[in-house]
Amino acid sequence: MRISGKSLASGTGGDAAPRKKAGEIKLLGKFLSQYKKSIFCALIALVIASGATLMIPMAFRQMIDVGFSGEQSAVIDVYFGLLMAVALVLAIATFARFYFVSWIGERVVTDIRRAVYSNVIRLSPTFFEKNLTGDIVSRLTTDTTIIQSVVGSTVSIALRNILTLIGGLALMAITSAKMLGLVLLVVPVVVVPIIFLGRKLRKLSTLTQEKIAASSAMASETIGAVQVIQAFTQEQRESTKYGAFVERAFETSIRRIKIRSWLTGIVILLIFGAMDLVLWVGASDVIAGGMTGGELASFIMYAALVAGAVGALSEVYGEIQRAAGAISRCVEIINIDADIKAPQNPSPLPDQHEGRIEFDGVSFTYPSRPDDKVLNQFNLSVKPGEHLAIVGPSGAGKSTVFQLIQRFYDPASGEIRIDGVNIKDADPEEVRKRLAIVPQESMVFATSVEENIRYGNPEATDDMVMAAAVAARAYEFIEKLPQGMQTYLGERGSRLSGGQRQRVAIARAILRDAPILLLDEATSSLDAESEKKVQEALEKLMQGRTTLVVAHRLATVKKADRIVVMDNGRIVSIGTHDELIKQDGIYTRLAKLQFGEQA
Repeated sequence: MRISGKSLASGTGGDAAPRKKAGEIKLLGKFLSQYKKSIFCALIALVIASGATLMIPMAFRQMIDVGFSGEQSAVIDVYFGLLMAVALVLAIATFARFYFVSWIGERVVTDIRRAVYSNVIRLSPTFFEKNLTGDIVSRLTTDTTIIQSVVGSTVSIALRNILTLIGGLALMAITSAKMLGLVLLVVPVVVVPIIFLGRKLRKLSTLTQEKIAASSAMASETIGAVQVIQAFTQEQRESTKYGAFVERAFETSIRRIKIRSWLTGIVILLIFGAMDLVLWVGASDVIAGGMTGGELASFIMYAALVAGAVGALSEVYGEIQRAAGAISRCVEIINIDADIKAPQNPSPLPDQHEGRIEFDGVSFTYPSRPDDKVLNQFNLSVKPGEHLAIVGPSGAGKSTVFQLIQRFYDPASGEIRIDGVNIKDADPEEVRKRLAIVPQESMVFATSVEENIRYGNPEATDDMVMAAAVAARAYEFIEKLPQGMQTYLGERGSRLSGGQRQRVAIARAILRDAPILLLDEATSSLDAESEKKVQEALEKLMQGRTTLVVAHRLATVKKADRIVVMDNGRIVSIGTHDELIKQDGIYTRLAKLQFGEQA
């Protein structure tokens, strides 16, 4: 089962359910197969524990039949000694079972979480346009926690009770085949409601997870925008919306709980009703001399163990159905194919990094807006080491040019070449290694200053990190922070100003030391003094590198070797600042609007 380029929320039809179930089994089998030794040890412990449990009624049978007279005291001593030995074996086996099964559960869920995250982090932006981040996080946390509970506990309980059920039925048959026959007559009556209600339970369990994921997604989005919510005094409105989300999840959970409660109650009623019938027949046989009191007592104990096993299995069945919904949601993520990936035999980029970029007849539309052609027969050639500025009105396609160079998307038609190689034929990772970018909205991670800068080159030495911070004029504020380079910056760099975050991002790009530099208005968040310092750092950084700049400031534009003016996804003019001003076209209008009298 492979999923490609579609929303996780989209429905499935036809034979989707069998394929989905096969995917769930295949997923668990794949992860469990790596730990065969631990599974074997757990199974051995399960068998020993179940065997020890089944020995207890046999001991009671002998004690009852032998009697408690003084003449038999030595025999009784032996039986009680053996019973203690059985208890010791049961304790040791239970310890081993719990340890190995719990270890397997934790290990498998850790592997599933890693697999889900590893695949998500490689998916193209198209996936995130269609799916909420909160829903994805819910699959990593809530869903995998349910799987852990089942694999690390519920499955163990299920196996233990299955062994107890099989062993108990066998010993019941040895003790009294007649009474066992009566018990088996009611089995279909017990199984039918388990299957019928179990299917409903699974559907409701999956629906519950989806409702919880929706509330998590809403909470994630609003908490990330809490200042905007407070600025527009929308706290009550958002609280009401979130309350509606969690109430819907609660209502679905209650429906699931009702079904599970009915399932448990019906099974208990049927099982103990059957036991009452069997005991009545057994008591009559003892009176008639057809069986001994000890045999009846042991049969009762076996019946109790079997009844408890069936009751536990009905509970377990509900839990497994709930986990199946969680597993299917993880299967969806793990089996999604990235839209952008390396071809089977990628074309190698030349060892000599020239930094030449060519757009040849490129047309492009975003998947979420298929009718809006963002680039239309776009042609551009950037020479190695050239400093190129891209300007144009909002929506002209400037940022899309950057998105395509980084191969976050593939063009609908045309080619983009770096150093003569069509990037669609190359490994995206190799393409991106030749790029360094400073976006308009700088992403700063919730870690230290040093780790944020080192993101540009994890192998860099401390001296290299320091040099990058100094070159970006970032060290001026870093040295004033409480722990300097080791200062924790908070979520999304909340402890820094916008200008400081931008300088950290520039230091990261400097440390990247790539032949192609993409600056998406890298100085837009800086004040005049900081901008001057950063511009000096960027001028040094741009030397010998191909640099593309999406620019909104005159100082940036005027220093470019060439200026590309875009409108409606096309290039309308190319030239220097002075050449374009004389043409009295779009650039002149933009210059007057954006650059003011300086133009």
